Amino acid sequence: MNYSIIIYIIGYVLQIEGLFLLLPCLTALCYRESSGFAFLFTAVLCFLLGKAATFRKPKNTVFYGREGFVTVSMCWIVLSIFGALPFLLNGDIPSVPDALFETVSGFTTTGSTILTDIESLSKCSLFWRSFTHWIGGMGVLVFVLAVLPIAGGGSQMYLMRAESPGPSVNKLVPRVKNTAMILYGIYIVITIIEIILLLIGGMPLFDALTSAFGTAGTGGFGIKNDSFASYSVFCQGVVSIFMILFGINFNIYYLLLCKKHKQAFQSDELRMYLAVILASTVFIAFNIRHLFPGFQALHHALFQVGSIITTTGFATQDFNTWPELSKMILIFLMFFGACAGSTGGGIKISRILILMKSIKKELFSIVHPRSVQKIRVDGQVIEHDVIRSVNVFMAAYLLIIMLSILIVSLENKDTVSTVTSVITTLNNIGPGLELVGPVGNFSSFTALSKFVFLFDMLAGRLEIFPLLILFMPDTWKK
Repeated sequence: MNYSIIIYIIGYVLQIEGLFLLLPCLTALCYRESSGFAFLFTAVLCFLLGKAATFRKPKNTVFYGREGFVTVSMCWIVLSIFGALPFLLNGDIPSVPDALFETVSGFTTTGSTILTDIESLSKCSLFWRSFTHWIGGMGVLVFVLAVLPIAGGGSQMYLMRAESPGPSVNKLVPRVKNTAMILYGIYIVITIIEIILLLIGGMPLFDALTSAFGTAGTGGFGIKNDSFASYSVFCQGVVSIFMILFGINFNIYYLLLCKKHKQAFQSDELRMYLAVILASTVFIAFNIRHLFPGFQALHHALFQVGSIITTTGFATQDFNTWPELSKMILIFLMFFGACAGSTGGGIKISRILILMKSIKKELFSIVHPRSVQKIRVDGQVIEHDVIRSVNVFMAAYLLIIMLSILIVSLENKDTVSTVTSVITTLNNIGPGLELVGPVGNFSSFTALSKFVFLFDMLAGRLEIFPLLILFMPDTWKK
């Protein structure tokens, strides 16, 4: 284990977090809020500790998969701890478990909250909550790789693979740094376009910024108690479209930029993703047509389907009151998630696609035992290692869900609240049903359950294995 390079990278991450913490300081300055000093103090602390960790560059900067997974997990944990500090210092969230819950929920783009009155928070705290979504959406280490030459050789790819969502990560161009720059460039441009459209729709600048951060990171922290219900139909429509856009694999956008339109639109994952959204929207719109007149049923159905499948978590209505069929479809979408290589959470459409084709192959082999059939996605043969990793991921995923539900059930809350609270945190969605529905929150849970949710949110965002590897004794051996 190359401990020196891990500490070195964590130091850079702390410095970048310190830089990001200056933005809520500027927000506090604009609104003349004294609570901004908490962010300034934390920013200085991050700079000092980060500088101490990067004072001397390690002689050996090469590392492998083990170090990559550990580095990513430790960076996200450190990022969350220091990100929670301003909430504690300015008194907006005085409880340590609650401050950690809110911050981890932000960075992992979950959007679950313990707050009962969101609008009572200071503007700088509201800005930071939403901005953590934007930071966590693409991944802070992807940003580090884009701007800093940290590791030698091909080591940087281990960081990207450990942090990027999906069963596999490929370089768009030969150099990892250039790949990271392209990803962040696309991310920033789409975010800016959304901000402009929301401003055109009459949304105030502060609201447009925080809404775009939440949409881009597919996070879902709103700055109003009713989430998105009080905004105009136009603004809700813009957010619906951009939630779906941010749930698409960013490789598709790169192919479109390279004018490889045919290759982009032949993506099996993209077609399945759009087909699931279309079918779910039509079914839910038909099912809730008696609740909303005319176009409104389709509008609310599309918004909620886009919000849940991309694991954003915004809401225009309390879907707790919708018919059972609509709620069950939304629960299924919580598992599906968005595309691999997007900012969305969940199992991912690509894994669902591989699992479905694996089942089809197995059934075909039973009927034709002598046949040899390969699993193909986008015309490419899927290697056995990828299929094995998908199967192992699903086994670990189900095990974490079961253990988490058992621990949370100690609180004796109703079954729907218990089950959906775990599902929504592990899949980084935000709202569940009943107590944790769109108009509810996680404040009634004990500290034990909140720490279970913290683990689930981090495991969901980091695709489980980077976090689990921290608990293996062999990981820490030199």
